[in-house]
Amino acid sequence: MTSRRNILIAGGKTGGHLFPGIAVAQALQRLQPGVKILFVGTSAPFEISTLKTYGFDHTSISAHPVKGRGLFTKLYGLAMTLVSLCQSFVIILRFKPDFVLGVGGFSSFAVVLAAWILRVPTAIQEQNAIPGITNRILSRFCGTVFTSFASTRGLAHNPRTRFSGNPVREKGPVQDMDVPWFTDIRPQDFIILVTGGSQGASSINQAVADMAQHLKDCDDLFLIVQTGAADENRIKKAFLSLEIRARVQAFFHNMPALLDKADLVICRAGAGTLSELALKGVPAILVPYPHAADDHQRFNARSLADKGAALVMADKNLSGHALGQAVMALKSDPDQRQRMAAAMKHMARPHAADHIAAHILDIKET
Repeated sequence: MTSRRNILIAGGKTGGHLFPGIAVAQALQRLQPGVKILFVGTSAPFEISTLKTYGFDHTSISAHPVKGRGLFTKLYGLAMTLVSLCQSFVIILRFKPDFVLGVGGFSSFAVVLAAWILRVPTAIQEQNAIPGITNRILSRFCGTVFTSFASTRGLAHNPRTRFSGNPVREKGPVQDMDVPWFTDIRPQDFIILVTGGSQGASSINQAVADMAQHLKDCDDLFLIVQTGAADENRIKKAFLSLEIRARVQAFFHNMPALLDKADLVICRAGAGTLSELALKGVPAILVPYPHAADDHQRFNARSLADKGAALVMADKNLSGHALGQAVMALKSDPDQRQRMAAAMKHMARPHAADHIAAHILDIKET
């Protein structure tokens, strides 16, 4: 038995898959200093830059989704799956992992499959209420299935399933002291945090800009808006023209610190975002992404709304007027916000990352 373990974490590309993997990696480092961790995923710039920021090693494979509309797309995806499987064999034989964890996304499929073939212990972590196709397939043979929701569709009765909650990363590399614009926020301000995810959401950005026109005379509001790169300049100009007090950026690395400031969050319903909201106990207006696979964000959002933790607004019904009405109703009703915050906090699973990390580290002990 060696004192240092090699752990491989597969998957990523989007924050929803990548950040739970980072959370588990941070827990592994805390529980066993000296553990060696390698992320295997895509060559997406967001994935590469984020892992570099957090200080984790990364390598990419030539994975491509098989799911698609055309026959050529499907055949190409199948061919690239075979290529990525060969690449995964090489990576595993060189890195010699003691455990492989798949965190979703098409890049995790070949790695977990190769590990299973080579008899390396495996697990997958499913973030959403409805699993993606990759995890649906992997759940049939991997060693353990960790779920974020107790009633995850198709996995709740799998004997290998463990309800862990969704791992949430610890405080990121950007600290509060690196955010001088926090001084622009006054003690009496009602702070609204808006985020469409790492890539932004044009429909939410536009609705918030339209909402601002109706709220420009409300002088105790401060908006923090993560727009994504495509909309950053447009939304900044819109707020400046209205003299709205706001901080607008393409991306914020210090989301936990922003959640600590927020009185209300307007966001998509990705599992990672919802888990961070629950840990912080922040009420939210959720706008599920309408084109998410199997409409899983709507099911994610409904699981919170049914408990009274959030309001849900369909993307097709999103408008500045409707959003402004919902925001002002919540702003003027602190008792409802307090009830929503308590319900949100009740849904938190703060030890999810530790639970998964402990399982991984215990594998070699048995």
